[in-house]
This record gives sequence, C-alpha cells and structure tokens, in this order.
Amino acid sequence: MKRLIFRNIVRFVALIAIQVVVLNNVYLGGFVSPMIYLLAILMLPTRLNKNLTLVIAFAAGMTVDIFCNMLGFHACAATLVAFCRVVFADRIITRNETSPIMVPSIYAVSYQYFLYYAALLTFIYTFLYFTLQIFSFADMWQILLSSVLSTLVSLILYIVWQLLFLHKKQA
Repeated sequence: MKRLIFRNIVRFVALIAIQVVVLNNVYLGGFVSPMIYLLAILMLPTRLNKNLTLVIAFAAGMTVDIFCNMLGFHACAATLVAFCRVVFADRIITRNETSPIMVPSIYAVSYQYFLYYAALLTFIYTFLYFTLQIFSFADMWQILLSSVLSTLVSLILYIVWQLLFLHKKQA
C-alpha cells in the first residue's frame, strides 16, 4: 500500500511539473493545449474515497492554475473530471473485470477500454476548460475544435507516458 501511495505522489509531481514547465508553453496552431497532468487524476486508485478524489483533483488543478496565473479554470475542470471519473470508472473500466482494478492503466485493462475512458474524461475536461477560457458561444466551433484536438494530443501523451514509465507488473 505504501508503494502505491508513493507511486501516485511521484506521478502527480512529475506530471504537474511537465505540465507547468513544458506543456503550458506549447500551443500547436493556437488550438491545441495538451493536458498531461490529467493522467494523474485518471490513474488514481479506483477504490479511493470519492471525496478525497475530488480534493486531490481540485488541488492538482489549482496548482496548475497558480503556476499559469489562471483564475481557476484548471481547478474547475479537474474537479468535474474527478466527479465524472467515479461514474465512468465503474461503468467502463471495471465493467467486464472479475478482479478489482487498483489503478486504471493500459496494462490493467484492455487498450480500448482505457482509451475510451481517458478520451471521454479528457474531452469533458478540455471542453469545460476551453468554454471557460473563451467564454463565448459565438466561438463554439473554436471550442469544439480545440477540445477535440487537445484531447487527441493528450491521449497520445498518455499512451507514451504509460509505455515509458509504467510496467506490466506495476499495473
């Protein structure tokens, strides 16, 4: 149990550092803003207390907001994802599994279930984030385009992260 807690803390620190130092300065074509720190929320243990999950997500989002001089956009979107994660983790990740999944990853469940789970929650995150950032329904196409492209780039980064730093035996 202590190893699981330690791994989650290291994952949070590393992903938030990558987000703040590198990815917040990357805007591909003005539409894409990758959000890799969200993977830390998506990979929280499924049996974690729901209230603690919300607090952790809010703290992670607020940390990114503080380093980006934002007004709580990341915190709001990350908290919504943590709220939705509880429902989607049960319905998507643990649907066909006989044994409980401790940490959702591409190694713990099949690729398609994890990608569906991550894509859905990342799209919810990016859609709310860009809606708050742009805050105009006149630019709905820009919000949708930015959300879809950012979700796709974020999914690629999730897969690369897990292939590089997560081993089958850890999942």
